[in-house]
Amino acid sequence: MKAMVYYGENDIRFEEREKPDLQAPTDAIIRMVKTTICGTDLGIWKGKNPEIRRVAEEKTGSFNGRILGHEGVGIIEQVGSAVKNVKVGDKVIVSCVSRCGTCENCQKQLYAHCRNDGGWILGYMIDGTQAEYVRTPFADTSLYPLPAELNEDVAVLLSDALPTAHEIGVQYGNVQPGDTIAIVGAGPVGMGCLLTAQLYSPSQIIVVDMDENRLAMAKELGATHIINSAKEDPVARIMAITDERGVDCAMEAVGVEATWNVCQQVVKEGGHLANVGVHGKSVNFSLEKLWIKNLTITTGLVNANTTGMLLKTCCSGKLPIEKLATHHFTFDQLEKAYDVFKHAADEKAMKVIVDFA
Repeated sequence: MKAMVYYGENDIRFEEREKPDLQAPTDAIIRMVKTTICGTDLGIWKGKNPEIRRVAEEKTGSFNGRILGHEGVGIIEQVGSAVKNVKVGDKVIVSCVSRCGTCENCQKQLYAHCRNDGGWILGYMIDGTQAEYVRTPFADTSLYPLPAELNEDVAVLLSDALPTAHEIGVQYGNVQPGDTIAIVGAGPVGMGCLLTAQLYSPSQIIVVDMDENRLAMAKELGATHIINSAKEDPVARIMAITDERGVDCAMEAVGVEATWNVCQQVVKEGGHLANVGVHGKSVNFSLEKLWIKNLTITTGLVNANTTGMLLKTCCSGKLPIEKLATHHFTFDQLEKAYDVFKHAADEKAMKVIVDFA
């Protein structure tokens, strides 16, 4: 089969790989129908996650590359003997988080930290979804049957982008009716924060980015204020919008120091700072200024414990998620898809969808 394989920093290759086999009775083999490229995949490509090679070498003594990808929709081709909830022929959403459902952490719905070799492993610790076939561990608890009425482009975003935004941004940020919130970063996850925050009726949603195209989309999707941080000081503008009070919740949705700094300067006393972005480098944490403000600061990796709820909400048509799917490519164009997503601002790309058929 064809697959996009990571070998090291700035080294990914679209090449032939062996089709996966079942390794445990709880596994399933999925023939992929759609996948996508996540900002995390770009981060891996750029060297943000060297532990992929290190862990593989520690376990096996060698590293033969890692197939990227942790989002997608596919059709089940084979199931292990213990799989009961899904069957061969089912079209399913592949969750970015694999969970055993029985360990101490899974019993707390802390699925991101499943202690039985689960959590975020696809495209990271094991081969992922940017291939014609993928092995998915814990199929019964990590696959979601695809409703016939749900747009498949939306379904792909339910693998990761939307649950991450909702859980780590909106829920951890404790968004309440009437709140003022700031979302710093208008990529796919930031847009997911914008959309799912509206389920909780905040009074003001301020979106900050440097991309005019993304800011225009944010306005279309419900932002009450947009700020281009390349043209004006986002901290000063947010403080002016909020009568110098700051916001009840600031969501950092990029993963760099500049966006973190905006968030820690605009959250008001008693507020929440929800870090959603994946950080590969340390940032300055101004504790000398923040200790007195009675803040709640959260971090997290998505647990995907709200995926089922979000799936039903998307089926109801209440979230216009399909607008985030701006570009489509066939699987043999995957290298081009990476190039477009890498230059998202120039290409006016939000989420690229890769179709296998």
